Amino acid sequence: MKIERIETFLVPPRWLFVRVETDTGIVGWGEPVIEGQAEIVRTAVEVLSERLIGADPRRIEDLWQVMMKSGFYRGGPILSSAVAGIDQALWDIAGKSLGVPVHQLLGGHVRDRIRVYGWVGGDEPDQVADNIREQVDAGLTAVKMNASGRMPRVATVKEIDGVVERVAAAREVLGDERDVAVDFHGRFTLANSRRVAPLLEQFRPFFLEEPVVPENSHVIGSLTAATSTPVATGERLFSRQEFLPVFQAGIAVAQPDLSHAGGITEVRKIASLAEVFDVQLAPHCPLGPLALASCLQVGFATPNYLIQEQSIGIHYNQGAEVLDYVLDTAPLRFIDGHIERLTGPGLGVEIDEAAVRAADRTGHAWRSPAWRYPDGALAEW
Repeated sequence: MKIERIETFLVPPRWLFVRVETDTGIVGWGEPVIEGQAEIVRTAVEVLSERLIGADPRRIEDLWQVMMKSGFYRGGPILSSAVAGIDQALWDIAGKSLGVPVHQLLGGHVRDRIRVYGWVGGDEPDQVADNIREQVDAGLTAVKMNASGRMPRVATVKEIDGVVERVAAAREVLGDERDVAVDFHGRFTLANSRRVAPLLEQFRPFFLEEPVVPENSHVIGSLTAATSTPVATGERLFSRQEFLPVFQAGIAVAQPDLSHAGGITEVRKIASLAEVFDVQLAPHCPLGPLALASCLQVGFATPNYLIQEQSIGIHYNQGAEVLDYVLDTAPLRFIDGHIERLTGPGLGVEIDEAAVRAADRTGHAWRSPAWRYPDGALAEW
């Protein structure tokens, strides 16, 4: 078997898909994307393709090594994301060629279903409460919310109280049988995180996400030591080497992104390293169906897998939805707040190729917002 053709598709609302075709007719799909920089990743995939055409797609580890390490300059989000999507497609091909789901190739399933959570918006406590009720009505038992909007370097009393009030509203709706994770989104300085984290302990958050920007991961240990709430990070870390310091610093939940951190091949290794430090996996995934399916395949075969983020219905999805690009939506339906084990071959989802090709003709140019402080300085989004 040889790789014969590699195509990419820029699909709304903000995703990039890759299609890898073999000379036997087997096709694998993946999702290589950086939100807001999809066109750049698309070019990286095209460059990597030069090394892949004619290669045996079943040599996944070797091709991963070639893609990631054959260049003298390596690493970073663009390369890692391009490799991630291609890697997903190669695992998809491997599973389809053998007629088994990817998790069977990873050692077999260790669980029958994976708990999932959804993101909820809302700037005011009553908006948060309403949005959470919608997610609960949709069948979820866990949600994640932003701690705040734009946050100054040193927060005011009003701004700190606003965070507490919004999380309190969430807890009131959820009761004590459902969970709320609180995402600081890298918007907080370490000082702000250390002030707010103890105030939220009374609401028993599931975890506190990205309490500092990833480039300040060297200081995250002072927060993990200052709160009893589990600390999570990792959506902007891309390798085992980058995760090691935060494991050593005492985080409780690792959040690699299957479309950013080198794909299935690398995230499996991150999961194994996490297990050494008693850290659970909860991969980041505000993306499309291929990224979600890749996460789930890893989750079914990974013992230290906590929960899975998914973006069905989130506010970013304007113009297209996660399930718009799959022929059969049943495998990704929620059952009691979980997704049941995927049993189809490969990634376990069947892509609607006609819909993808049509969407690519429209494309997208989604960009992350650029926030500023009142004094004109750039603020973290």
